[in-house]
Amino acid sequence: MDVCLVIRERLARLGLEQKDLAAAAEVTESYISQLLTRKKLPPAPDRTDIYEKMGEFLKLSSGKLAKLAEVQRMAELKKGFEDPPTALLQEVRELVLRKCTPDKQQEIRAIFEKQPFGELERLVTQKLLDVIKRVAREELKNKKWLRSVARTGGRSYKQMRVRILEFLDTDVFHVSLENCIAFLDPLIESWDIDLSTFGMNIVLNRRLAPGHSKRFEFAEAEPGGPFRDEPGLIAFLKDASLRGNVTQEEIEFLKRLRFKGRRPTPLYYYREFQNLRDPLHFSALTPARRAISRS
Repeated sequence: MDVCLVIRERLARLGLEQKDLAAAAEVTESYISQLLTRKKLPPAPDRTDIYEKMGEFLKLSSGKLAKLAEVQRMAELKKGFEDPPTALLQEVRELVLRKCTPDKQQEIRAIFEKQPFGELERLVTQKLLDVIKRVAREELKNKKWLRSVARTGGRSYKQMRVRILEFLDTDVFHVSLENCIAFLDPLIESWDIDLSTFGMNIVLNRRLAPGHSKRFEFAEAEPGGPFRDEPGLIAFLKDASLRGNVTQEEIEFLKRLRFKGRRPTPLYYYREFQNLRDPLHFSALTPARRAISRS
């Protein structure tokens, strides 16, 4: 028994209609109709709040609809598991590129066109989706925010809830132009990527998204990651009298230092820097020691 059949039988038993269920779930009647006629795949339980709302309205045990939906999704997804992923729609790619900072657009476009839906295009698109989904998931129960986003696209509150529920259930292989127009376009101001480290900086629309920008690093790093923004290190590097002619290799070493509790001062980094330069603190490897270190 699938989730659609359970819902339809429950509606009949309680003498309720699809429009009543749509009102309880705060979605459109069209969305409920498409779910119950199996024109839409039930959304993933961990990406939606719809099963909780429908289950309460239909007086079903907690989690029943979600469990049935998960089973139905797995069966449907297995059918198309071997189908090769399709490339992004040209309109979606153009929107992603339009949001890229102007000084990088031409370079990124050349890579996208040389490797259609290659590693870089998937990486960028997936990270943009991740950021927007995080905002949408956090604001899903915020009616004021939903109405604000709905107004930007000329939609009603319920229509926007449906769009968000569908968007949260999509992925980089199935993202539609409608998803991008409804969410990526208004929520993302711009994005940039460092092609040497694959670090991305994503700037959000201040009016619609909390947190003005997001930074993501993909460069190899020591476990736990370096304290790139350690105030003492920043002050040390800005003070010419302390940093002297510090090299990039030495800076990377200082960035990898770890601290718990108290924060180091610029003077601490100066002394650490001097220790690195002091030959008394490091013994040279003799031929015998080199042989041991390699064994």
